[in-house]
Parts: sequence; C-alpha cells; structure tokens
Amino acid sequence: MELATDFKEFLKEIRPTKAMRDDLKDGHTRLRNRLKSDEKLKKCLVSDFLQGSYKRSTAIRPKGDRRSDVDIIVVTKLSEQEYTPAKAMDLFKPFLDEHYKGKWRQQGRSFGIELSCVALDLVLTSAPSEAEMGILRSESLSADDGLEDDPEWRLHRSWLALDSRYRSDAKALLSEAKNEPEWKSQPLRIPDRDANKWEPTHPIAQIVWTRDKNDRTNKHFVNVVKAIKWWRVEKHEDPKHPKGFPLERLIGECCPDGIDSVAEGVIKTLETIVSQYALTVLAGGKPNLPDYGASTHDVFKRISADDFKKFYDQVKDGATLARRAYDSQDREESGNLWHELFGPKFPKPPNNGSTRKGGFTPPTGPAAPGSGRFA
Repeated sequence: MELATDFKEFLKEIRPTKAMRDDLKDGHTRLRNRLKSDEKLKKCLVSDFLQGSYKRSTAIRPKGDRRSDVDIIVVTKLSEQEYTPAKAMDLFKPFLDEHYKGKWRQQGRSFGIELSCVALDLVLTSAPSEAEMGILRSESLSADDGLEDDPEWRLHRSWLALDSRYRSDAKALLSEAKNEPEWKSQPLRIPDRDANKWEPTHPIAQIVWTRDKNDRTNKHFVNVVKAIKWWRVEKHEDPKHPKGFPLERLIGECCPDGIDSVAEGVIKTLETIVSQYALTVLAGGKPNLPDYGASTHDVFKRISADDFKKFYDQVKDGATLARRAYDSQDREESGNLWHELFGPKFPKPPNNGSTRKGGFTPPTGPAAPGSGRFA
C-alpha cells in the first residue's frame, strides 16, 4: 500500500526542522555578508550562491550530534593562469582566521566551517567567462529559496526571490521569466588541491535537472531522495559511501518519471538499481555516473567497487522489503513493513497487530465525550 498519509508524516519527521533551517540561514547569510564586506577579498569576488541538498530541497535531518550543512559557491575573478588551486585557496585563509579561527579546516576542494549548530562548506571557483557574469549575479541564483519553497524557479534575469515579490513590478517580471527561455549556463571550475588542478563542476545544472525531474515525477522526486537517504543513514551507515550527491545522482538515474507517490518511487528506484547494476557488481565494478552538465566528472570516482557491492546487497534486501510493503493489501502489515524499512520515524499503523484491512474500525456505539549562536 502507498499509505500517503503515513509517508507525509514520515517526511515531516526527516526534513530539517524550522529551527535547523533558521540556523542554516543565519550561518550562510552571515558568511556571505562577511565575504562581501572583506576589503581584500571583495575585489576578486563576482558573486555567491547556494548549492547542494539545501538548495535542491533534498536535505534530511541530521542524526545524533551531526550538524545541518549548507554549501556556498563563491565565484571569483581568479585566473587559472595566475592562480594554482593552492594559491587561490590561500587567499581565503586570513578571512577564515579572522572570522572563524579554530572552526575551519581546509578540505580537498573546499573549506569546512564547523559552527555550534551548522556546518558550512565554502567552495570557490576560478574566473568564469564574461558571458556568464549576468547569470551568476542574478537574483535567480543569489536567492536562498529551495526548490520546495519555490518549485517554479527559473534561471532568468527577471526571476525574483520569494522575499522580493512585494515589488510593484513583480508580476510582470515573473511573467517574463516564465515565458522566456532560461539562460544556458556553463560549468564552473573548482580547485582540487590534492591533484593540483582546476576541475569542472556544474551546480546550476544540478539544480535545474532536479527541478525538471521533480516536475516529471509529479513533484515526488525530492521526497523519494529524502526517503532513500534516510533509509541509508537509519539502517546502513556502513559503508559510508555512496552518500550525499553521488547517492542522489544514482537515485536520479533510477527513479522513473510519472510516479504517483513516494512509495512507488522508492520501490521502483530500489528495484531499478538492483536490475540495472547486477552485471556491474558481478564483474566487480561500479557505476560511472557523469555529473549533470559536466560529463567529464564522474561523481562515483571516489567510491570503491567494494563499497558499491556492499551497498548493492543492502539495496537488494531493501527492495525486497519495500516490495512486500507496497504490494500488501493489509493496512497493518503494510505499515509495519514500511516502518521496518525506514525505522522509527515512519509511523506505526493504528491498532497495531490487527488483521483488519483498510485502516477503518466501524463504531460499536455512540461517541462518549469526556472519555543564535554563531561566531
């Protein structure tokens, strides 16, 4: 059974809470404002925008003592001919020491900033082409609205953030953005310190692709992603990978269009992974999944074949359990099986243990009334 009401409750329980979202907004807004105000850095900055699961509305609530996280892309004017990845990243270290001393660390392709309640991932890029400047400075990118907040979002010069729609010309601008073609953006290039080279990435294409996939799945795709991500962290934290965007990319590869519920999306995605990669696993391999808009970047590059084999076996078991839950015509049985798959965040069915079907109990008589925090 699809149990739409139960899935709605489940998704509410695994999304970041309002307090978490407020903390994330406070954290990333303060960081972005500090960057814009920095006398040394602002001369080499073009723009900044949010990317990642926060922006795509595929983020789940962190478990235990983990923090919610958000990724910030900082587009710079730094030429790759003048700046190696290491030299470019060194420019940001004094800024980080001034505002986040003892709270930041340099990673292979970004800076991680650990605050009391949130984690920020600061990713810088080399200079884009002149033709890209208008796109990268537009409100359609600088806005922090996620796809669930603004599902009709468009990459267009006239698109307005939700908090800008009080303007007298808002209706005309939004109509223009909806009726004209979207901008065609190009990949950006981020530093790979370990490999000492600049590599392509296309976070804008990731957002656009996710929006379009969500449309093709009757707005269920982002929730299918959240459900399967939660299944991973709740039931199978080992192996650690795939997770994050690689897992999301795999779900995008296998989730069919036209699904009518999250339950249908989950079962069909898991079963497609099993069927599509059976020979790959048998041969001791792993998928090669190019990034959206940057085909030379394999998002599964750093995932080992051994980890994928372990993950694949877990998916097989999960698909079997999900199929039983989906096919069951008994309300109690189906609810208990979905609860077994997703863990305690998925609500247990009412009247647990009964064999009644349909979840309705006829009345036996008349009702008886009376019976802040950032550095």
